[in-house]
Amino acid sequence: MIVTVLLSPASVFAAGPPAASELSNPLAIVLLVVIIGLLLVIALLANIVIGAAKLNLQRFLSEKKKNNTVSKMMGVVLLCCITGAAFAADSPAATTAADSSIAGLSSTSFYALLSVIFLELIILITLLFNLKKLLQSEKLAATIQGDEVVPETAFSGWWEKVNSFVPMKEEAQIDLGHNYDGIRELDNRLPPWWLYGFYVCIIFAAIYLYRYHVAHSAPLSGEELKIEMTKAEADKQEYLKRAGNSVDENTVKLLTDAKDLDAAKAIFTTICAACHKPDGGGLVGPNLTDDYWLHGGSIKDIFKTIKYGWPEKGMQSWKDNYTPLQIAQLASYVKSLHGTKPANPKEPQGTLYVDEKAGASDSTKAKTDSLKTNVDKKATGAK
Repeated sequence: MIVTVLLSPASVFAAGPPAASELSNPLAIVLLVVIIGLLLVIALLANIVIGAAKLNLQRFLSEKKKNNTVSKMMGVVLLCCITGAAFAADSPAATTAADSSIAGLSSTSFYALLSVIFLELIILITLLFNLKKLLQSEKLAATIQGDEVVPETAFSGWWEKVNSFVPMKEEAQIDLGHNYDGIRELDNRLPPWWLYGFYVCIIFAAIYLYRYHVAHSAPLSGEELKIEMTKAEADKQEYLKRAGNSVDENTVKLLTDAKDLDAAKAIFTTICAACHKPDGGGLVGPNLTDDYWLHGGSIKDIFKTIKYGWPEKGMQSWKDNYTPLQIAQLASYVKSLHGTKPANPKEPQGTLYVDEKAGASDSTKAKTDSLKTNVDKKATGAK
């Protein structure tokens, strides 16, 4: 504001209409913006210098004197501005003369503004030089003392507090006097977090010992294993039960477990023996022990026969009386009767069935036996 007033022509204070201010000139506006920007940079850099000087009290005091010098230099700059503006006001003819103006701005005002910018650049360079010199001296002092100065951060302060570190200046008080290749032994306290964690472990061990080995209120590892194995077996049986009830003629598998066959034998003796005899030799129904089957001899065919029945031949459907698992057990039991020797078997009925797993040799043998049987029947008939 002072520069603005001083750069105004002297005729403003005289009688008559006010003259146009030189600040409306674009060149003057640009130079003033540069001056203000440099002042801001100088102020910011001065704050940085002061912050760096706080690392050492003595250097801080010396830096304070330097800052006073800088303030004096800034005063000189302002004085130059005032003087240049005063000279510009005393010679109004120069401001109006076309040959002494620069881009519409009087030469006096133009050079006065340039002088301010030049002085600000000098101050800026001086501050940068002093800051560099100050940092170098601080680093050198820290190196000589053997202690690198590290600015404290929020995390480093919290970490030192949590670990209860002793400052390096006080390490002489806890030095035990043992030195091994430059490594000193210090009587440091354990970090609080480690010490309290150790106490918690002791309390936990006492509670664990009492609960598991004195009161026996919780199972040990071996007992937990047995409990988990029992639970797993129960889950397995439940799964098999659910899986067995979802069996059909397309997914049924041959069951060979003794429990399944015993359960099926009880049903077969009660229900199926009336038509097939208890030993499966056949009565009203066909013989279930030979290689001939009326409706197929695979496990899937037998399952389908029991499930849906053959009402036109007297075989009823059992799907409403037994679960899919029970039907699968019955089909497997019927397959287990193959090859047994009933007391009075019924003659073969149906078509010869060869199991797919029997192999080519068994199939050839079955065909040979069948051919021999037919030949014997013809010979007997001839007789």
